[in-house]
Amino acid sequence: MPYRNLRTTPHQNMNTAPRQNMKLYHLLAQEVARDTRFSVAVHGLMLISQASAADSPITSARIATSTEVNASYVRKVMAGLVQSGIVTSRSGSQGYEMAMAPRDATLLAIHDAACGEPLRVMDLHRNPNDDCIVGRHITPVLSEVMAHAEDALRCALASQSLHDCIGSMRARLHPDEIAQLKPGGNE
Repeated sequence: MPYRNLRTTPHQNMNTAPRQNMKLYHLLAQEVARDTRFSVAVHGLMLISQASAADSPITSARIATSTEVNASYVRKVMAGLVQSGIVTSRSGSQGYEMAMAPRDATLLAIHDAACGEPLRVMDLHRNPNDDCIVGRHITPVLSEVMAHAEDALRCALASQSLHDCIGSMRARLHPDEIAQLKPGGNE
């Protein structure tokens, strides 16, 4: 396990773990949270898109049940989608509805709205040792590689829409599952 130092022995608990381990634990927890915002957003939007007009709007609790994440986390993710105009929110806890057609919601727009920060493939370590020849040059070398990777990912996300994700999901459905979806739900 790469993060072995985060584990505690049977006689320890997180309250007695060394302070450095706690800092690393919190950094990893933040990284995991950042990494899931996009997938939770797409998952939630697919649920909202599939709700029929007769259905009540999809609530954060419903999205949380389907994604198996906390409803408060779902609300934080959805707030960016509301602010960007991808969905609308009914006052109180009445739920969310699509504000645009799924074919108009690109995955890049969804990412940017849900994450609220530029798309990054990964971070580089900070402050490499300038006394080392590799340390002096690693940041520009990897920055160039990451820039190309981020451009490729940005292009891939910009070329796909929520409509495409819904179509891909529908192609994977068992015939019994198809009846559970609203007709034309991927428009």
